Amino acid sequence: MLSRVVAFFMLLFLTPVFLILGFLIVLNDGFPFFFTQKRIKNKNNFFKIYKFRTMKKSTPNIATHLLVNPEQYILKSGVFLRKLSLDELPNLINILKGDMVFVGPRPALYNQNELMRLRFDAGVSHLRLGLTGWAQINGRDEISLEKKVALEKEYLQKKSLLFDAKIIFKTFTLAFLKKEGVSH
Repeated sequence: MLSRVVAFFMLLFLTPVFLILGFLIVLNDGFPFFFTQKRIKNKNNFFKIYKFRTMKKSTPNIATHLLVNPEQYILKSGVFLRKLSLDELPNLINILKGDMVFVGPRPALYNQNELMRLRFDAGVSHLRLGLTGWAQINGRDEISLEKKVALEKEYLQKKSLLFDAKIIFKTFTLAFLKKEGVSH
């Protein structure tokens, strides 16, 4: 419940930022400025994750790392949004809806069966999905699925309010300020 309240006030506070970023995306490639994608919530339940659109409307709906020459699809504003992780700000809508929390494993794509199998085998598939997480700040796009799940298991074992605060702090200092771990 606390996550939803915080997300609500963050959305109110960030409304001007949403408007500016939305305007930049529309200038680059028209409407819509949000991108929604089917993600796995738990077991066989799905939800739509909200993000700022960073790629052209004509981009195939697959993971960026599976695209041939993904740079051809990324919008000029998309490079900026991804480097600063601003494309994830609309995830606050998912937190407000109760699909996610602030800290937990990042939601898997609907077709990431291997990731979901590894999470189930490691006993972390029941964790609430998060805007950021232990794996996010320890490699993000640059680590293997096995390493990602091992970090998620470590998160499960260390899970606490203090540990969540540490992850949120490191998210801003590592991913935002240093722009580390973003491959596209």
